[in-house]
Amino acid sequence: MRSVSPKLQAWLVSFNEILRSLEQQNIPRTPSSAREGLAETTRTFVTHSPAIESVIDDLVDNIPVRIYHPRPEKLLPVIIYLHGGGHMAGSIEVYDPICKKIAHTTEHIVISVDYRLAPEHPYPAGLNDAYRVVEQIWALLDKNHIGAVKALTIAGDSGGGALCASICHRAQFDSNVSIDNQILIYPSLDYTMKQKSVQENGVGYLLEAKGMAWYFDHYFQHAEDRVIASPLYSNFTDALPRTLLVTAEFCPLRDEGKRYVSKLQQVGVEATNIHYPDMIHAFLNLEDLVQEECHTLYSSMAEFLYQP
Repeated sequence: MRSVSPKLQAWLVSFNEILRSLEQQNIPRTPSSAREGLAETTRTFVTHSPAIESVIDDLVDNIPVRIYHPRPEKLLPVIIYLHGGGHMAGSIEVYDPICKKIAHTTEHIVISVDYRLAPEHPYPAGLNDAYRVVEQIWALLDKNHIGAVKALTIAGDSGGGALCASICHRAQFDSNVSIDNQILIYPSLDYTMKQKSVQENGVGYLLEAKGMAWYFDHYFQHAEDRVIASPLYSNFTDALPRTLLVTAEFCPLRDEGKRYVSKLQQVGVEATNIHYPDMIHAFLNLEDLVQEECHTLYSSMAEFLYQP
């Protein structure tokens, strides 16, 4: 029998009561409310982060980035991290404690990207920003006098995971870009919302189907073909990077993640799915409620990156 972790049940009941109350009062969603909601949730439940010896803010073609270096005396490989938020919310500041944990646990230089957000900047603005940072990552580090191991991982959660996958699918045909690994944490990979888990988990588990539709309608404003935009339906070749993909049982995006891993494996790409059988979407932003699960996730990232 499926059951959400007892660690999350009381919080989910409270969250759903608030959500239903807002709906009954016909209080509309807004970009501002989505952004503040993610920021407040993360502030409330991600309350501890390690000290990182070097943290530098910079720009890549006017795109803000933050560089976290846990051991400046040592040459380390690099992770570009793309935050979640449905292409509409999230920021460097909101994800600061999460990126510090990633840098500390994986012993990688982590570059967090403040890509542009919808609805002010619809598709493909944020994707283009993220790709531009990938293209210029080594120049960025040289500019800041940071030596590094020339091994690049891109990682992200939710909408940031969608951007990572889209970047990798573009980069497999770009001889100027080399990506060694991707880490996708409950990523959005099918903008058509046709997977079974969207209906199965579409109400009551934080990320709801009608909320997803609202995010996507703000992201795609020019009648784009959402099949073409979806990484799940892109070209799969063995030039794609080895992949770690995290799914949660009660996440609407569960099935597209599992299908994506299967498609990678079919073309011979090393792909691993770590599944959390009692978690919901965005549990990384609820860390104080599910500390063990978040610790396991960060540790799994490190293990994946240092596998021989």
